[in-house]
Amino acid sequence: MNDQRKVKRPPSLLERAADMFGLDPAANAPTIDVSNLPPEPERKARKPKAESAAEAPQAEVLPPEPVVEAAPAIEPAPVKPSPRKDVARAAPAIVPARQGTIDRERLAARGMIVPGTPVTGISEEYRIVKRELIRNFGGVGNRPILPRGHRVLIASANPGEGKTFSAVNLALSLAVEADHDVLLIDADIAKPSVLEALGLEDGPGLMDALADPHLPLGDCLIQTDIPGLKVMPAGTQHMHDTELLASARTEALLAQLEAGAPGRIVILDSPPVLAASPAAVLAGHVGQTIMVVRADTTLESALRDAIGLMGACPHIQLLLNGVKFSPGGRRFGTYYGQGGA
Repeated sequence: MNDQRKVKRPPSLLERAADMFGLDPAANAPTIDVSNLPPEPERKARKPKAESAAEAPQAEVLPPEPVVEAAPAIEPAPVKPSPRKDVARAAPAIVPARQGTIDRERLAARGMIVPGTPVTGISEEYRIVKRELIRNFGGVGNRPILPRGHRVLIASANPGEGKTFSAVNLALSLAVEADHDVLLIDADIAKPSVLEALGLEDGPGLMDALADPHLPLGDCLIQTDIPGLKVMPAGTQHMHDTELLASARTEALLAQLEAGAPGRIVILDSPPVLAASPAAVLAGHVGQTIMVVRADTTLESALRDAIGLMGACPHIQLLLNGVKFSPGGRRFGTYYGQGGA
């Protein structure tokens, strides 16, 4: 028979409570004298709360939650006008000292735009061209404002491809715009032809103003009989024409010509790019260049070389000239000649 060892039982929860707090588990009565216990600490009385008008019970105040501010609605940035307009208003406009009348019969004989006559196919074509130019520097629609986009250089790879024809027609088309006026500059110093195309008399011009800073600039400008068109001749030929055009004097001169005329568009008739070095220099003073390409005449290799030399201009567009056939059958101007709508 195995020895049975009596294992001591651990005290129960009630027995431990009796030991700690003097409770008799059987009688559920204290076994210690509570009269000698220290008094309980007095509780501080709460300050009376301010009574509300309706004596409404106060709701439990919860800790404030972090405030998340709504992101402001992103509105499209307003289209800002060209910064040069503010500069242009700061100084008075230069008044041309010479007057000239455009030879309209000469323009008609050359198939060009004739001011004051009914709309023709050629005038409609240049309406499309000028709208594109205005959109580029006016920030119209979603297009950003093109820096110095109001200065437009008309160039071609080689002579005889129609750059002066395009420069004069574009200037005549822009001159009737209500918000703009045009300054047409003959920058083909070696072989100027703008005055001859318009039938205007020659005189001091661009190179004279660059060579002589003391020459009044108004003496180098011609106000034509079209209110919105002014012309600056090429002026006296100079052996250092490229160097003068590349100098800071040219930029200052263009800024003077724009002073007082916030809506002015400057059109420069450039020398042929592959025939004279000033063309590449002039590209650095403008925001847009139109490279005239003559159909069935301009070689692709020549065009690529010319565009490569005009890298100083940030925006170059091509204008196809001398097209005799339109694949889509487009014939602008015929609508205006019909009797009814």
